[in-house]
Amino acid sequence: MESDFYRLKRLPPYVFAEVNAMKARARAAAEDIIDLGMGNPDQPTPRHIVDKLVEAARNPRAHRYSMSRGIPGLRKALAGYYQRRFNVDLDPESECIVTLGSKEGLANLASAITSPGDILLVPNPSYPIHPYGFIIAGGSVRHVPVLPDADFLIALERAVKHSVPKPVALVLNYPSNPTALIATLDFYAQVVDFCRFHGIYILSDLAYAEIYFDIDPPPSILQVPGAKDVAIEFTSMSKTYNMPGWRIGFAAGNKTLIQALARIKSYLDYGAFTPVQVAASAALNGPQDCVEEIRHLYKDRRDVLIEGLAAAGWSVPSPPATMFAWAPIPPAFAHLGSLEFSKLLLDEAKVAVAPGIGFGEHGDGHVRIALVENRHRTRQAVRNIKQFLGSYDKVLENAEKQKAVGA
Repeated sequence: MESDFYRLKRLPPYVFAEVNAMKARARAAAEDIIDLGMGNPDQPTPRHIVDKLVEAARNPRAHRYSMSRGIPGLRKALAGYYQRRFNVDLDPESECIVTLGSKEGLANLASAITSPGDILLVPNPSYPIHPYGFIIAGGSVRHVPVLPDADFLIALERAVKHSVPKPVALVLNYPSNPTALIATLDFYAQVVDFCRFHGIYILSDLAYAEIYFDIDPPPSILQVPGAKDVAIEFTSMSKTYNMPGWRIGFAAGNKTLIQALARIKSYLDYGAFTPVQVAASAALNGPQDCVEEIRHLYKDRRDVLIEGLAAAGWSVPSPPATMFAWAPIPPAFAHLGSLEFSKLLLDEAKVAVAPGIGFGEHGDGHVRIALVENRHRTRQAVRNIKQFLGSYDKVLENAEKQKAVGA
């Protein structure tokens, strides 16, 4: 029977699939691939968090259904984090909810607030769930710039003026995945004022709040007076504590949006396994030395990568935050686009990166490089890339010949 499902028709082919398939074939052929494509932390979760998980899992009572909104202790721990880090007061009962990672929270909130035909404003390029959570829910996405500056605010005003119906919500993500851009509190204040005036909700993704280098700690939009009138913010344990597989995240802020998310989740899940939530509480309430160590680890890898690529002839801006470098495609290869360049880099240099087109059409001039390999492997990747760039004319000639044969 042929399938023609409405929501699947609205999703384009997964652009990372080609690179992933090539990667799998190369590994099956015993090739040594250095994978800098996926933002998947390679270090273990800190020991005291794992120990708390084990301790909680030994209690048979913890094996029952949990709470969809999250156990009270974890919601209180989140409120404590916001108070310490941002000087923001949150009510754990009405302004906090636990999610199965921030990605699940964003997707379920999109489902809760989006009607078919609704317009949502999303930066381009951006993390795929930001636009596609709304598209899956039946909405229509209008793109705005990703750079948090005066042009963004002008584009925001233009989007509202020329959108029918009026946009329902705006997505923000700073520090940004994939671009590593950061926003100031003054920028947030201007966006909050604009969205309060026009009655537009703000969904802020702050998953990389604690992965920053050589700058002041990134702010939360909830620090802006009155932000909770329109804004909800998503955070995650994944990168801050090396807990990606644990699937624990949060949403905090606007009570109406928290309630909407809670209602949708009540139909879909019973919450994360209780011992995981207990361990997450221990992470937020416990010693934070591990967060500083994780931050230094990524900074060290960043410096090795950026300095090495510069010496190889590839000028890549040094990211001030996140675990990614947003790298412009070298001029000699720019005509290929990000997908073909990524495939060529994998085939010739044995280095996997994420093609920028996967984050939106305005990302096609870049690739995203993840800081997920140790110093030794990162240096090896740089050496491979240097050799690849040094013979670019021959590489391009061979690529064109293969393309002609394939045609």
